[in-house]
Amino acid sequence: MKSIAVFCGSSDGYNECYLEAAFELGRALAAKNIRIVYGGAKMGLMGALADGALQHGGRVIGVIPYFLKTKEVVHETLTELIVVETMHGRKLKMFELCDGIITMPGGWGTMEEMFEMLTWGQLGLHTKPVGLLNVNGYYDALKALCDNMVQEGFLNEYINATLLTSESIEYLLEQMESYTAPEAPVWLTKQSI
Repeated sequence: MKSIAVFCGSSDGYNECYLEAAFELGRALAAKNIRIVYGGAKMGLMGALADGALQHGGRVIGVIPYFLKTKEVVHETLTELIVVETMHGRKLKMFELCDGIITMPGGWGTMEEMFEMLTWGQLGLHTKPVGLLNVNGYYDALKALCDNMVQEGFLNEYINATLLTSESIEYLLEQMESYTAPEAPVWLTKQSI
């Protein structure tokens, strides 16, 4: 992979381990010469991610909507900054610029971004790997919820397995490198329409 989009919180969280993990992810991606595409902010996990990459010679592209740029939240030392009109435009541009997606801890915005990427993959709109960096067990409850969706018949097991998950950056990247997207479900093929 040449480029990974990272979705994560603009807050620090209450445990220092979240900021440390974001900085380390930035460092690890820089060491592998993988360009980061992220939301462009200078605070929280977003800022730590960018700093981790930039301080270790990495390349970081920020994508930020105009209304957030005017609130002075933008990171000032990025490799490149792309300003878009809307939040949806931000997500689409990040998707276009990446070969894979990693989600770190965050709030509703982070969840919305990740679930849209998963949904697009489920619909056969892309074959990019989507990874979940489960720092400090942050996403254990989410994984349990996804398993319950399978048990209750609202999510196919093979689709649930497309969300690659690990607490280890290295192992998550290995999973993403070897990822092969499932074929589109029968109901999405032209023969079934």
